[in-house]
Amino acid sequence: MGKKQSKKLAKSGELKRQIQARHKQKNTKNRIKAKQATKAGAAVANGRAGGKGKGQVPAARGDDDDDDDEMLEDVDDERAGSASGSDDDAAGNGHGSDEDSDDDAASEGDASFAELDDLDDGAAHKIELEQLAKKDPEFYEYLKKHDQELLDFDPEDEPDADDDDGDAQMLGSDDEAEEQRAPVLTKDILRKWQKSLLEHRSLAAFRKLQIAFRAAAHMNEDDQDLSWTIDSPEVFSKVVTTTLRYTPVILDHHMPYKKLPNDSFKPPIQTAKQQQLQRVIHSYIHNVLHLMEQASDHGTILLAIKETGKMVPFFVTSRKTVKTYLKGMLAQWSSAEDDIRVAAFLAIRRLAQSSDEAVTEQVLKGLYLELVRASKSTSAHTLPAINLMKNSASEIYCAHLSAAYIHAFGYIRQLAVHLRNSMKKKTKDSHKLVYNWQFVHSVDFWCLVLARACELDRSGIQNNVQPLIYPLVQVTLGAISLVPNPRSFPLHLQLLRSLLRLIRQTGTYIPFFPPLLPILNSILSSSKPKSAMLAPLDLDLVITAPAPYVRTRIYTETLADETVFVLAEWCHAHQSSVAFPEITFPIVTALRKLVKGAQGTGHKGVSSVKTLVEKLEAAAKWTEAARATVEFGPGQRDKVLRWEKERDVSGSPLDVWLKTLRKTREKQKKAAQAAAAGAGAAASDDD
Repeated sequence: MGKKQSKKLAKSGELKRQIQARHKQKNTKNRIKAKQATKAGAAVANGRAGGKGKGQVPAARGDDDDDDDEMLEDVDDERAGSASGSDDDAAGNGHGSDEDSDDDAASEGDASFAELDDLDDGAAHKIELEQLAKKDPEFYEYLKKHDQELLDFDPEDEPDADDDDGDAQMLGSDDEAEEQRAPVLTKDILRKWQKSLLEHRSLAAFRKLQIAFRAAAHMNEDDQDLSWTIDSPEVFSKVVTTTLRYTPVILDHHMPYKKLPNDSFKPPIQTAKQQQLQRVIHSYIHNVLHLMEQASDHGTILLAIKETGKMVPFFVTSRKTVKTYLKGMLAQWSSAEDDIRVAAFLAIRRLAQSSDEAVTEQVLKGLYLELVRASKSTSAHTLPAINLMKNSASEIYCAHLSAAYIHAFGYIRQLAVHLRNSMKKKTKDSHKLVYNWQFVHSVDFWCLVLARACELDRSGIQNNVQPLIYPLVQVTLGAISLVPNPRSFPLHLQLLRSLLRLIRQTGTYIPFFPPLLPILNSILSSSKPKSAMLAPLDLDLVITAPAPYVRTRIYTETLADETVFVLAEWCHAHQSSVAFPEITFPIVTALRKLVKGAQGTGHKGVSSVKTLVEKLEAAAKWTEAARATVEFGPGQRDKVLRWEKERDVSGSPLDVWLKTLRKTREKQKKAAQAAAAGAGAAASDDD
């Protein structure tokens, strides 16, 4: 090579790029050897970086074993940190620190992709390109819309996969190379890689694209030594979207996996090519997550989550990659906008569908701990997101009931431990172990999971998680009776509403009136409530009423309306029972006694309770008239169950009144939300 060629090579930046790549590759190999030597205990005083080949294999395997032990750590310790209400424990245990894996991915840099060129088969895939619309219509539509000219390629004009990676000589001084800036990435270079990927599924072009993507993800970071300079927003966007769109397609070609029923799958068969690609995939996932942390564009984050979700089968066998990816998806699931939350949930669910039970358990654990962490505080702005998290997480739990039973048992047990500790301690704040939002949302979540898993089935077939209903109910009722203070009544009603879901969907009989009796007694037996200029209290957003609200008219009437509604819902859940008159008789008797003693109070609660008594008596007579025509006795259980299951209660007096009550409450809630939204907008305008 002459002087002119040497100068031209140096000026283009190719020389610097090759020097940097070789340095990185050399440093990576030295670091790997050093790790293997340390783990094998074969460090020698003469300073050699690694031992013999046979001694390195156990060291590499030992690293994987450590990951497995860390992932499958003691369940009780995890749950002790989650349900206790400690935000730090929940966040730490839920995600797990993976700094080593992230540092490895970042330090490997471009050297992670260096060995891919040797794996490229170089075969033409024109037929596959023509059938792309059938195999992957979504990707084909993307190309048709954004890269039409790539579909109209000339087979004779075949690009050289290695045209940017010639065997350049190491010419010139290192000082001269350092002065050169990394080459600028252009649309033409990117277009050439796209063609090579589409026509040949070229791993060489795939390597170059991944290196460029890393440069885009870490752009403008001083501590990063990148191989490309991206000075155009349009090129940056093109690199990101191309990498996100093409990566799943290329990996699906080189690493096919087996699809199983129920959307589950088996990871690709282990081959030499797959082992090399695993390193690339881990680095790619790290770069994607880093890009998502830095990006502010909503569309880019959404696209990244959707496309990486397609890649789950390719990296599910790597414990480090799974932990890193799950951590990033859980963060998006718990804190982003709704559409991003849903996309992150779908990616997490894809992880849980793996045939690897260890990965499924890791997902279930992460979901619950992230939910506990996110529910530490609840407001009108965060409650919809928390409800979305509970609903989506319960779906994954119900899809894996065998693993869900183990987690549910341990976490419900931990709730019971907190309740026991709060009862034992006689301190002023001991009740706060239970009387907090994390405990309330945890109880509601497990009620939701068990209700969905045991979906109302009175045929006598027991679901494998159904035995957990009893301990959960006992813990919930124990928490309600812990502090019978009027300020704690909102929390009592929150927990009772959670149990109401269990009653409706499982047919379980739970005594509801005893926990509600102290609330009704406090409302109806107290002296005349005092008037106060206070805003209405939303019982969905508080668990402890502020002190100024106690014994006020607005608080008393709010409690009366909510208590009557909850009790009416409970009675309605048993409306189809042949024993409905006997179930409601003691309730009607107690309510009549309370109303009689509260005649002089003259507030809204009295009229609400009177109306409930009238409807319950009418519904009892309606049931008596229906069962007067039956021809079976109480001992014929099969016929009793069939009669209850087939009975239509939509026309009962209680059902008609309750439907009207629900509509009224819904209108009031919408009005309150509109008022809150208007107040928030006005406050922002003032700012």
